[in-house]
Amino acid sequence: MSKENSSDNECPQDKIIFDADRGEYICSENGEVIEERIVDQGPEWRAFTPEEKEKRSRVGGPLNQTIHDRGLSTLIDWKDKDAIGRNLDPKRRLEVLRWRKWQIRARIQSSIDRNLAQAMNELERIGNLLGLPKSVKDEGALIYRKAVEKGLVRGRSIESVVAAAIYASCRRMKIARTLDEIAQYTKANRKEVARCYRLLLRELNVGVPVSDPKDYVTRIGSLLGLSGASMKLAAEILDKAKNVGLTAGKDPAGLAAAAIYIAALLNEERRTQKEIAQVAGVTEVTVRNRYKELIQELKIEIQNQ
Repeated sequence: MSKENSSDNECPQDKIIFDADRGEYICSENGEVIEERIVDQGPEWRAFTPEEKEKRSRVGGPLNQTIHDRGLSTLIDWKDKDAIGRNLDPKRRLEVLRWRKWQIRARIQSSIDRNLAQAMNELERIGNLLGLPKSVKDEGALIYRKAVEKGLVRGRSIESVVAAAIYASCRRMKIARTLDEIAQYTKANRKEVARCYRLLLRELNVGVPVSDPKDYVTRIGSLLGLSGASMKLAAEILDKAKNVGLTAGKDPAGLAAAAIYIAALLNEERRTQKEIAQVAGVTEVTVRNRYKELIQELKIEIQNQ
């Protein structure tokens, strides 16, 4: 129910406040009730602690893309107590176990469900081994689901497509992980993962930005225990290299490794080319060649090599 306002006495939008106890919108300037008897859209119960709120809430958790059914289904718990808290007798406990077994079987019925269940487990495993954040795993799960919907998984290894989806997700979220790093945690070889990655880009129109060498600097520097000043200097070196066109067509991990090596030398935090190459996932030859190119083209002087 609304009260009519005259055009001369309209309340500014930023002065309108809501009184939850009365269910009214009120103008804070003149106290006029603009709207009353507002229906409360919140729960009919009250909670004063997070524990009470969680206990009384009747909704489930948020959607989880890394579960094959997005976490929408209900699971029968392993607890051997009834709703009141009394212990179940052995016969009743066995009956509940049978319910749980058939409920789990009923969750996965179609071939797509079985495929997604296996793929999401694989995605979770690879993501945990790589230390990827949840946002990256969720993005990879979405890409894989799109591939399943378009029938791209048929006839291909689930592991290969999952690894390709994770790599595409890392590229989209600017997380520095190379194809070799991801492929080493799967039974599929790098060539097969790369083929599936190109297929996803072509068929799903996944927008992937060009890999930036600076994305690798923080990760490589952290693993080597370098200071923030050295990592900042390495990023500045890569910016200069990009401005003169040195980064075009070069492996970003190799460029980042060479810039880290130069920055460590300049800041007297010496690390060997072998150490840096192992952390960056490239060869010593690559680090050495990129290092020579950078110091020659950018006129960087290294003292006491």
